[in-house]
Amino acid sequence: MNLIDFGFQKSNLFQHMPLFDEISYVGRNEDKVRQYKVVREDQPCTLLVLNFVRNDEKILWDAVEDFIKRSTISATGSVRGVYIFDLLTIDIHKEIKTFKHAELSTLIMNLAAKLTPGKISLLRYSSVYALLHKTVDYDWGKITFKTAVDVFKDSPDYLDLLVKLILKDFIFASEPVILLLNDLSQNPIFDSQNQTQQMRLKKVIADLIPNSIEFIPEVYIQDKNGARELLSGSNLKN
Repeated sequence: MNLIDFGFQKSNLFQHMPLFDEISYVGRNEDKVRQYKVVREDQPCTLLVLNFVRNDEKILWDAVEDFIKRSTISATGSVRGVYIFDLLTIDIHKEIKTFKHAELSTLIMNLAAKLTPGKISLLRYSSVYALLHKTVDYDWGKITFKTAVDVFKDSPDYLDLLVKLILKDFIFASEPVILLLNDLSQNPIFDSQNQTQQMRLKKVIADLIPNSIEFIPEVYIQDKNGARELLSGSNLKN
């Protein structure tokens, strides 16, 4: 399923990123890193995405997460079958002000009624982009909610550790790898004036080069100020 056909490239996840020709969802690991297969200029690539928020803004994410859970719980009584609601991305600062859980519940119910077992479709509500997957038919309803946001608990100085953790299994990839760290914080963690942070990020990026056989991973850090590609140091603003 090409998620571009459902408008996924218009989400906040890609607002500063270069455009892709295809985006399909692969899955996520235990660290909440989501993997996509994308095509760019006829070249298949692996896209790794982590949505995260700084620890002192976790209370905002908890509130928005609760909103979405209420929507899925409300919809459960009107659906038949077992579903997975997998949240791909959301603008937490927008939704804390404008979210209406009854509207999302209605969208979930309407989409659920169209799905047959094994089918997956993308659901969009405001800044919410989620996959709704029907697993089996039943006379009763169940919706399992999966989240998309991690909490960055380290000091901003150690943003490089996140890059290392995610890329450790992709250093010798057989195709291009793109890592997108998507910071949803109102006060972004990336700080060009933080000398310790910038020095550590430059080192972790430099260390990727001799370890990569053919493709050097592209690392982007995105927040409300735009996106930066760390190897080239270029800033992207759309």
